[in-house]
Amino acid sequence: MLDHRNPTPKPPSRAVVIGAGGFVGGAILRKLRADGIDAVSLTRRELDLTVEGAAEQLAAMLRPDDSVVVVSAVAPAKTIAQLMLNLRMVEAACAALAKSPVVHLVYISSDAVYADDANPVTERSCCQPSSLHGMMHAARELMLKSATKAPYAVLRPTLIYGAADPHNGYGPNRFRRQAAKGEPIVLFGEGEERRDHVLIDDVAQIAALMLAHRSAGALNVATGQSFSFRQVAEMAAAEYSPRVPIQGTKRQNPVTHRHFDTADCLKAFPQFGYTPLADGIKRVCAETREAR
Repeated sequence: MLDHRNPTPKPPSRAVVIGAGGFVGGAILRKLRADGIDAVSLTRRELDLTVEGAAEQLAAMLRPDDSVVVVSAVAPAKTIAQLMLNLRMVEAACAALAKSPVVHLVYISSDAVYADDANPVTERSCCQPSSLHGMMHAARELMLKSATKAPYAVLRPTLIYGAADPHNGYGPNRFRRQAAKGEPIVLFGEGEERRDHVLIDDVAQIAALMLAHRSAGALNVATGQSFSFRQVAEMAAAEYSPRVPIQGTKRQNPVTHRHFDTADCLKAFPQFGYTPLADGIKRVCAETREAR
């Protein structure tokens, strides 16, 4: 359960989004600015955490009354070199935060920190990553915690989808792109695995709520509803005409599922409601059509 240091939401004096040039960071920045919050955008152009002197540069930018959101990462981290690069980036951020303390720190992590067989996943599930990507986030969570005495919150979103997604990962993002091109949607096996998918706008809204409440603790960002990848493919295909076929393939890996218990999110933000998956896919498809 999150600890809200502001029981009644209060906008931060200033929010600094480190990694605002990315998919998630950009969505958080837009949400904060739409809410009228003074939000500073730090992209790689303004701050490259991988270069010498980055810690001193960031420290000079921070104010004592800042709320900081750390999103910047090379993701997904698939190699040891990428893992170490990500750790060095947060090492620089930690040094800056130690030199220039702030009033609130939020880190955008991932549900990849949990063990694969954690079902249902809760905020008290064992952090036992099975991938370099998950290990990277778990290590960065601890590094940032050690670098600040301010209230510290960690967001662990599950699979994120949205119009600006850059990764084209298996699921809503890839399926809608295949359907938009008139290509068959190709499944792994018959798409039996069930997963939870969360709209990027919902991730940004939860982050904004955490900043307003100056929350401390960890929170999973997941809807609590898992769908098979075949169901997701059907939703994406339904948004385009002519409707594209959905093709299964020979299964290469065992079928696994992931489900979330979202009780902590409901208790922390009782007025918040996640976007249903079908509505979210419909919205994203409409946004991409309008952008053309």
